Amino acid sequence: MTTFVQTTGSFKQGAQTLPGEYYNSTAIFEEERERLFARQWICVGRAERLATPGDYFVRVIAGESLIFVRDRGGVLRAFFNVCRHRGTRLCSQESGHFSETIQCQYHAWTYTTDGKLIGAPHMGDVAGFSKADYPLHQAAITEWEGFLFVNLAREPESFQESHAPLMGRFSRFGLANLKVGHRVLYDVHTNWKLVFQNYNECLHCPIIHPELSTRMPYLSGANDLIEGPFLGGYMVITEPAVSVTMTGGAVGLPIAALSEEDRRRAFYYSFQPNMLLSIQPDYVNYYMLWPVSATETRVESEWMFHPDSFAHPSFNPQDAIEFWDVTNRQDWRITEESHAGIKSSRYQPGPYSPRESVPAAWDRAYLQAMGRT
Repeated sequence: MTTFVQTTGSFKQGAQTLPGEYYNSTAIFEEERERLFARQWICVGRAERLATPGDYFVRVIAGESLIFVRDRGGVLRAFFNVCRHRGTRLCSQESGHFSETIQCQYHAWTYTTDGKLIGAPHMGDVAGFSKADYPLHQAAITEWEGFLFVNLAREPESFQESHAPLMGRFSRFGLANLKVGHRVLYDVHTNWKLVFQNYNECLHCPIIHPELSTRMPYLSGANDLIEGPFLGGYMVITEPAVSVTMTGGAVGLPIAALSEEDRRRAFYYSFQPNMLLSIQPDYVNYYMLWPVSATETRVESEWMFHPDSFAHPSFNPQDAIEFWDVTNRQDWRITEESHAGIKSSRYQPGPYSPRESVPAAWDRAYLQAMGRT
């Protein structure tokens, strides 16, 4: 999962790394949960996980447990995992399937999959009680390119407005058509922002990533998103390799009907506050960052392929999975070392170089979202 693309076009003289408290302070971590993860659009996975009406999964975001479900009419829903009776969590399983309704395990209050209360035992004698007044609380949910996003804010900005720079930008890759073939979790002992900053530059690649450097020159390519919360661009795959894998070979069919130019490129983008997207000619892997504390981050990654690849005789996903497992672990180690140094009383913000313009831009967008500018 890592690194990449360079450009000097957005470099601002005097740009420096963030002060140490942004990586170590519990108070700032709690503020991030409130300002970023509880108010912005968060990627929670792929829509294919809710393929059939009644399918559900549960996630905890900014301290809130939410149930993601496709209702009986096929509509995507995001319910707060809270019974309207006495607040009990409705679902304790990570995922599953509701046959018809959602029932509280405590006092059997029962809801339809679109959130309406239809059963409330012994409430008929309560004066003024109406089941219509007690639907499940919902969060805003949307689907983009096959990815699910949720926003916990009471009055969220629309996804189309907040993510306007992304609308239509990736349509040629057919992302919504791809199918998940592998999933992995990493627990990294570092601040979540260091993972983002590391992903957004490849100045470290020749030192940290010998395998990656053989596949893509670290100075190749260009960025097309250089300012704001969405950043990234492409790097060029070194011939004779045709993909970013251990062997340099393709793992399956092309993800879409790509141009000759796109078949020679790998694309890497970061979307604040929790998504990293890596697009190769024959597979896509993406990452969701789940901050656990100021010093711990859970990274969840899924691998996607053209649906026809799975039955193709040349399908070899392990060639790519192994490559990125090696590269990711190199990144986790160096970000942990970086965080260890930042904890020192002698740490001071250091200067970014022109080859680190994208992490510097990431910092600016982060500070703006935190109300620091």
